[in-house]
Amino acid sequence: MTKLEKLREIIKSMSDGILISSETNRLYFTDFEYSDGYVIVTKNKAYLITDFRYAEAAKNEADKNFEIVIFKGLKDGNIQKILEENDVKTLLFEDNSVTYSELKMFENTFCGVSFVPAGNILENLREYKSDIEAEYVIKAQRIAEKSLDMLLSDLDLNMTEKEVAAYLEYLMKKNGADGISFNTIAVSGKASSLPHGVPRNVKLEKGFLTLDFGAVYKGYHSDMTRTVSIGKATEEMKKVYNTVLEAQELAINAIMNGEKSCFNIDKISRDFIYNMGYEGCFGHGLGHGVGLLIHESPRLSPAAPKEKMLEKGHIVTVEPGIYLENKFGVRIEDMIYMSEEGPKNITMTPKRLIEI
Repeated sequence: MTKLEKLREIIKSMSDGILISSETNRLYFTDFEYSDGYVIVTKNKAYLITDFRYAEAAKNEADKNFEIVIFKGLKDGNIQKILEENDVKTLLFEDNSVTYSELKMFENTFCGVSFVPAGNILENLREYKSDIEAEYVIKAQRIAEKSLDMLLSDLDLNMTEKEVAAYLEYLMKKNGADGISFNTIAVSGKASSLPHGVPRNVKLEKGFLTLDFGAVYKGYHSDMTRTVSIGKATEEMKKVYNTVLEAQELAINAIMNGEKSCFNIDKISRDFIYNMGYEGCFGHGLGHGVGLLIHESPRLSPAAPKEKMLEKGHIVTVEPGIYLENKFGVRIEDMIYMSEEGPKNITMTPKRLIEI
């Protein structure tokens, strides 16, 4: 069943159609990225609505199940005509992203239509990746891995954190990325204790260098973290690094051996870190889904519902960390794909401690 067919199956008991306005969900269903417009799916038809700037590209690149409609704005009558031709009386809208003012604009523009919140139905569909979606994530990951290898080969200890981040982003684009997954984290020395530290305009400091980054390929993100040592690692640094690595391997091995509970997988890694004497030093969830957005469902977390399980099609990160305030921090992150054949670690970069 295609994405469009799955959507129709879900919405048929809820409304006469759905209006999709978010760029992420438009891309998901149409396979075409455009910054201005809408998607409307009714019981029998599907429409990609955009302006003249994207008309030719949409005809060439978008899913052929979508009729391309060129409009000049909500009030030009084209969308109203679609709704009337398809006898749409109730229309789902993305209440997770549509603002109150946007909803009022819809209600004031389209006559004879009642708007119904869609809830999480689109996000729930995106949670499960098809084979081709998984291929795109894996391609993005290979680009990121190749770029890290090149960065470490070229790394100059006189570079600033900002220069390291910028160079890594350049390498990802040079190696085929359409963009970056998020602003690259490259923090060294005491700043490595900041889980989401911002690269500074200072030369790399001795101690740990945390690199958290990802590439985008055809709209799909990758996400990985590696921590290396600038200079010789102390015994304390090695202990923390190996603790994080073992915590990650325990969680990954649990997944490989059939553990599916998002809560339990987090607990396995977290309990190990706490039992090693680092309680309170691992303050974020163990992982998250990855796809068209860098953070998607499901979450590996203490806050995960007890009934939430990893299922076929999920791609999640496993990224434990230990952060010692004003000293240093370590995080190691891989991505796991729940494939038809079972769980696969799709991150290939080695995890031994590298000293530069």
